[in-house]
Amino acid sequence: MMRPDARAGLVAALVLLAMVCAVEVADGRAPSYVGLLAVPPFIAAAFGSWRTVLPVGVLSVLLAALFWVTSPSGPQTAVAVNVGAVVIAAAIAAAVGAIRQRQVERFAALSRLASVAQKAILGPLGPRVGDLPLAARYVSASAEADIGGDLYEAVDTTYGVRLLIGDVRGKGLDAVRLASVVLGSYRHVAYERADLRAILADLDRAVARSVGLEDFVTAALVEERGGTLTVLNCGHPAPLLMRQGRVIPLAPPAPAPPLGFMPMARPLVRRLEPGDRILLYTDGLAEARRDGEFFPIEDRAWGLLGHGTVQDGLASLEAALLEWVNGMLDDDIALVLLEYTGAGLAGEARTATPSWEVGDVANPGARDA
Repeated sequence: MMRPDARAGLVAALVLLAMVCAVEVADGRAPSYVGLLAVPPFIAAAFGSWRTVLPVGVLSVLLAALFWVTSPSGPQTAVAVNVGAVVIAAAIAAAVGAIRQRQVERFAALSRLASVAQKAILGPLGPRVGDLPLAARYVSASAEADIGGDLYEAVDTTYGVRLLIGDVRGKGLDAVRLASVVLGSYRHVAYERADLRAILADLDRAVARSVGLEDFVTAALVEERGGTLTVLNCGHPAPLLMRQGRVIPLAPPAPAPPLGFMPMARPLVRRLEPGDRILLYTDGLAEARRDGEFFPIEDRAWGLLGHGTVQDGLASLEAALLEWVNGMLDDDIALVLLEYTGAGLAGEARTATPSWEVGDVANPGARDA
């Protein structure tokens, strides 16, 4: 099936062919505009493959030859030169189209490879992690956009349910590689560290070892322990807490830089109520726009996410988002929605003490409320 841009290029080339022929016929004298027939094949080559260029080139050559042999004053050498130029131009345009097609196919193969690698490192989440119903969704951008480095993970540990969501600066395979580094480190240390800030410090070192000076990863670490929610945010969009029709951004007490820049994040602690839902997302959602207007996630979060199961909520959000942007996203989006039901709170072996009170490896002695 021909791509829309290739179809547009073919139409433009054919329209130009028709215009040149109309002007040539209206002139009625010796062919004066035959040389312009060299242009349509290049227009087709700018948008399509050699399969698009070839018929345009053949048609241009045939029309040029027709004007030459049917000239009122008979075939002329000057016109023959122009016909030869059209033949050469058509051949060059076909070669350009072939090169362009190879580049497009190579880019598509790399995009597919990045997509497969990304899906392999993310893995499925849900329908429950610990006592929390949970759903995750990865919304891919349009085919023309590079694959992103969005990441998420949720694990049930002896210290509570812990979640990570992040976004790697940049696109393509390099972003996927760095996302795999972060996830690999997190899947190890999330079970070993009692303190969320110790996890943050480990992830920061993993990023610093793997990137250049200008690369980084925004991230939010979330822990639910005995009905207490603790959030550490490193330059990432604030999670949204939805409670009885209200939407509360869980903004950090103070800004902290992303992973890779030695963040010293202060924890945000909230007591949860049964029925609370928390949405974690990457900046592709916050930056999705239509005619310059951003998707109103805070205004619509409860209406979209507060019904049915958490899976139903994410499906509604994705449908509303794609409708808002007319199906054309500029960036990938990672979404994680969890619900606190209060299940397992009574007699819970894990205390409600947030992990940042156990000890502070990343910032010894600090105890921020």
